[in-house]
Amino acid sequence: MYKILLLCAVISVVHSKSVIVGQTWNANGITKVYETTVSANAIPFFKREKYVNFEYPSGDGKIKGIAIKDMDNGLAEPSITLGGLGFNYVNLKFKSERGAGFNYNIEIYA
Repeated sequence: MYKILLLCAVISVVHSKSVIVGQTWNANGITKVYETTVSANAIPFFKREKYVNFEYPSGDGKIKGIAIKDMDNGLAEPSITLGGLGFNYVNLKFKSERGAGFNYNIEIYA
């Protein structure tokens, strides 16, 4: 029974291209400071790329969590290219499969 449950959990994690790092819930003084949606339509034979840059307004605030949630269960690849946890900025990159689009919800907690 446990093997089947574990297999289902692994399949659902592998199928989704979401990225969640750090603390991504409101507790112990940590709150959501930024939320946006990033999407790109499919263009045949081309890969789509988009970049999102976020900088915390005050210099002493640090990012505690980042949630990049795949809304379409697509095959695009989100990545954190610069900054992130412990920094006051983060740069994100989204790259689609050839001929496909993507749709992600981004939440940043500090």
